[in-house]
Amino acid sequence: MTESHPLTIVDGCDTLPKLFLKKSVERGDKIAMREKDFGIWQSFSWDDYRQYALDIAHGLLALGLQRGDVISIQSEDCKEWLFADMGGGLCGAVVNGIYPTYQPPQVQHALSDSNCRFLFLEDEEQLDKYLEIEDQLPRVEQVFVFDWKGLRGFEHARVQPIEKLYETGRAYGEAHPGQVEDIVSRGDPEDLAILVYTSGTTGMPKGAMLPQRYIMFQMSIAEYLEQVGEDEILTYLPLCHVAERILSAWIPVAMGSTINFAESPETVARDLQELSPTFVFAVPRVWEKFYSRVTTAMSEATWIGRKAFQWATAVGMRRADALIAGKSPGGLLEFQFRLADALVLSNIKKLLGLDRARSLASGAAPISEALLKWYLAMGLPIKEAYGQTETGVISSTLEDRYRLGTVGEAVPGADIRIDDNGEILIRCLGQFQGYLNLPDKTAETLVDGWVHTGDVGELDEEGNLTITDRLKDIIITAGGKNVTPSLMENELKFSPYISDAVVIGDQRKYLTCLIMIDQENVEHYAQTQAIPFTDYRSLCNRPEILELIQGEVDRVNTGFSQVEKVKKFRLIDVLLTAEDEELTPTMKLKRSFVSQKYGELIEHMYTS
Repeated sequence: MTESHPLTIVDGCDTLPKLFLKKSVERGDKIAMREKDFGIWQSFSWDDYRQYALDIAHGLLALGLQRGDVISIQSEDCKEWLFADMGGGLCGAVVNGIYPTYQPPQVQHALSDSNCRFLFLEDEEQLDKYLEIEDQLPRVEQVFVFDWKGLRGFEHARVQPIEKLYETGRAYGEAHPGQVEDIVSRGDPEDLAILVYTSGTTGMPKGAMLPQRYIMFQMSIAEYLEQVGEDEILTYLPLCHVAERILSAWIPVAMGSTINFAESPETVARDLQELSPTFVFAVPRVWEKFYSRVTTAMSEATWIGRKAFQWATAVGMRRADALIAGKSPGGLLEFQFRLADALVLSNIKKLLGLDRARSLASGAAPISEALLKWYLAMGLPIKEAYGQTETGVISSTLEDRYRLGTVGEAVPGADIRIDDNGEILIRCLGQFQGYLNLPDKTAETLVDGWVHTGDVGELDEEGNLTITDRLKDIIITAGGKNVTPSLMENELKFSPYISDAVVIGDQRKYLTCLIMIDQENVEHYAQTQAIPFTDYRSLCNRPEILELIQGEVDRVNTGFSQVEKVKKFRLIDVLLTAEDEELTPTMKLKRSFVSQKYGELIEHMYTS
């Protein structure tokens, strides 16, 4: 790829606002999204979507917003999130999504660093965070709340319900017809469109600046990612995370797929069962959770049920082995698999809400090869996509080529190469412009047009990319051996009893591990085995549970060389949530933070 490559054009448009106005008019009363209200799915058309977005755009213009001003959205996924997101884009604003799990200091950083003028909040909980730090945010002029429940009688000069902004916008739009359309027509692919603050596994999050061409490039590869206009999508990962934004906000504009908002993060399993979406994207932890649900369900099944599942799984595994080897399963095996699917596996898919799934994808973190093979055996092949906030999706596996362990080939318009240190470098038509207010960090990451990802990987002869680990996470033992901890960690997380793991051992004689157990499955195990416990901490300290996890560690160790084996482990006996400092908003353990916070526990594994 060279600098002379043309800009990405989608359906004759070179910016998202232009494409949105065009496609929303064309689709009219077709369903754009659904959201639950009192337990009933309510539908909203493309006309509704456009009107609410225009109301917000006009409302912000009435309040004096200028092109390039920043608006921020802090909310769980909901229709108003997308209305504000698209409305901000229509009036030339830069949209900054803030994780709803952020605590006041993190919120202050994101709002101050971005120089935010207008803030959209979900509800009273998020408003409380703002009120705690409002004295330190003089630049924020107005705050709009999506859900005013619990705020009756509350008055604040800067705070108003979203309905008032709609009203202001409608009146302004009637008085200034064509203003938004004029702003949109003058939009340029190089215009800064959104800010995405990276998860921040080390230090405060950095604001990645993503231009319109970034968005258009991601929409141009929609068919490569196998999302089509007839697809039903369940949206539940944070929309401020770029992967969810690509798949649940931008590509639906290009393709016309229908967005369904999960009722809450806690109801995702139930929502999946109700909807049976046709396109499903999830991070590895979600796929691990699904596998754990099946494992738990089978442990409670009748003897006949367990035997039937074992038979069906064995048939599926033989078929998966053939597909991975690039061979046809053969007529007899394919017949056996169809029978196993009809009698057993179809019920498993219904249990998970994947019975209509046409395309499944995983990304945002490495996933275990054993887990991918298990899903393939169930008749649910999962595509792996790879990318970063700074690049968007730049590679994906192909549906008919099962290369487990790789993240596929570069998508059209992207180049991948490996430097002398093994680091993956990326150059594509839609990469980021740099980090806001951080020229030094930008210069470190963006060198001669190539994004230095910080990931270590390999390219095979066919161009398939394999991610080895993060460059900074490679462990060099006291004996000088290089170890990639993510390989061991992914295999440990394949266990239904382990939620997350961090392997330790840099400059040490041997490897150890901090483990976070899967609360639901371990509690279920304790109950079935009559193991007494009072709370999560006491559960983690039960000798029977330590023995259970030791068995899982021993099982995984058999697949690794002596220097890669975990010699000791300790359980993190505190139930962590995304609000805790140990976890990123996408529920990944922060390796460096965990290593520091649990330093005494780690030292005990090397001195005891």
